[in-house]
Amino acid sequence: MRPSDGSLLTAIDIERAFGARRALAGVSLVVHPGEAVLLAGPNGAGKTTLLRCLAGLARPTRGTVQVHGRALRVGDAASRRHIGMVAHQTWLHDDLTLLENLAFAARLHGMPRPREVAAAALERAGLGARAGELPPSLSRGMQQRAAIARALLHEPDIVLLDEPFSGLDAAACTALRATMTGVVAGEGAVIVVSHQPNEVWDVVTRVVGLRAGRVMFDTPKTDTSAALTSELSELGVG
Repeated sequence: MRPSDGSLLTAIDIERAFGARRALAGVSLVVHPGEAVLLAGPNGAGKTTLLRCLAGLARPTRGTVQVHGRALRVGDAASRRHIGMVAHQTWLHDDLTLLENLAFAARLHGMPRPREVAAAALERAGLGARAGELPPSLSRGMQQRAAIARALLHEPDIVLLDEPFSGLDAAACTALRATMTGVVAGEGAVIVVSHQPNEVWDVVTRVVGLRAGRVMFDTPKTDTSAALTSELSELGVG
């Protein structure tokens, strides 16, 4: 059930500290169905840390993350069923085949017929012929395609992507953009980190700029927004 404001994901005054250093210094964000948000900012801005907090993989030092109006806590399986994340790590087990990896993920999400679900996901990712292979035997691009298939296996309505185009060929990049568009069209939401806004510019609806763990701007994207282009340039992005 969604909260009264219809939001899928809400971050309220999120802080995340590592000793004396604050990676996030009071970030608030509300994401609604049909939005694709680009998180932009220089290295060290807190983008990956924020995604990890939003995914329930890291506990904020202060503040709250809500998924469908429910407070998200580390290990909260019920809320995390709504979330799919592609991180810098593939989260694939090297000693399991691609099919076994995805079937294992399907079982974690309580999905029926996990091997069938996994096989279908690999086919959609163009990896059906590689289902019996171990991740280390594959190229970086194929591993990334498998990681994306794993993240979307349970059809989450909140998709978090951290530099997801890394290692992908042109066809896979096109397919990923189409997937993002499909999530948004299906009343889900996407939050993507990319150092190259042009990779996702046709998909995103909104841009949030981060610097030193703070939101510098939160702006709807328009194709001809000179002000937005200027704001990105000031962050060293673009």
